[in-house]
Amino acid sequence: MSRSRALTRLRWLARHLEKPVLARARRPWLHRLRTEPMARLLLRGRKPLAYRSETIGGVACRVLKGGGGTVFYVHGGAFILFSARSHQGLAARLAQPFGFDVVLPEYARAPEAAFPRALDEVTACYEAVAAASVGPVILAGDSAGGGLALALLHRILHRGLPLPAAVLAFSPWVDLTLSGPSIAANAKSDPILPANAVTMVRDMYLQGGFAEDPEASPVFGDFANGPPVLIQVCEDEILLSDSQAMARRIEGTGGRVTLQVLPEGLHAFQLFLGWIPEADRALDACDDFLRQILLSAPSSPAT
Repeated sequence: MSRSRALTRLRWLARHLEKPVLARARRPWLHRLRTEPMARLLLRGRKPLAYRSETIGGVACRVLKGGGGTVFYVHGGAFILFSARSHQGLAARLAQPFGFDVVLPEYARAPEAAFPRALDEVTACYEAVAAASVGPVILAGDSAGGGLALALLHRILHRGLPLPAAVLAFSPWVDLTLSGPSIAANAKSDPILPANAVTMVRDMYLQGGFAEDPEASPVFGDFANGPPVLIQVCEDEILLSDSQAMARRIEGTGGRVTLQVLPEGLHAFQLFLGWIPEADRALDACDDFLRQILLSAPSSPAT
């Protein structure tokens, strides 16, 4: 299927306007001032959403009430950018077909907070959500948030916490050793992520932590007896290898995984739902994946 004009325009804008800025970014606070308002405007979805602020498990969250289950969404942004508010549109779209609640934790970002504080906060929030949910919990995230979601899944399995019914990961960053070959191979083809900035961003997050720790790099985790996982990634991203290695790891440790490698697109393009048809089609595939699982899922999180 040929690329839509909308995606072609978006890729051009990303390559010529956003990627050069990201490659030079050195001050996270200044970069947040630029990206957060833009993200909230462009990624909010097509209709107003009645989100409210709550504290869950000691963590500030954005919450949208539905009923019957919960989408627990961990926002991306290289561990340093964006917020729960910037990703409200995508999280609501995942929940809408099933009438679920939405919870987006406002976890502490780097460099102000070092690893593993973000994961600790996401875990505390998830535990409280899972304990209170009257239906299945869907764990989801994009980019660094997808990596945090999968690190959380590893921690859930390791600690015997309530299981989510399924996990959705969009272009997850899961290997902080930066050993994936696509970081170099796709450095030019990736229209938005600058390969020369990933080491700096990784170090802002880890701050002396070990990249090989599965709670930092879930690609080294153990996913035996875990729930089904869907990973979506584009073939020309620098993080393509991360998704491929993650899928192999889940399968190799006894987990269940579906990897969908999409034609050339944009990192975490699902955020642009309603703007590009490729995002809408990818999210339709998520709906199909979740429907198959939820038909046989228990009415509350399994232990």
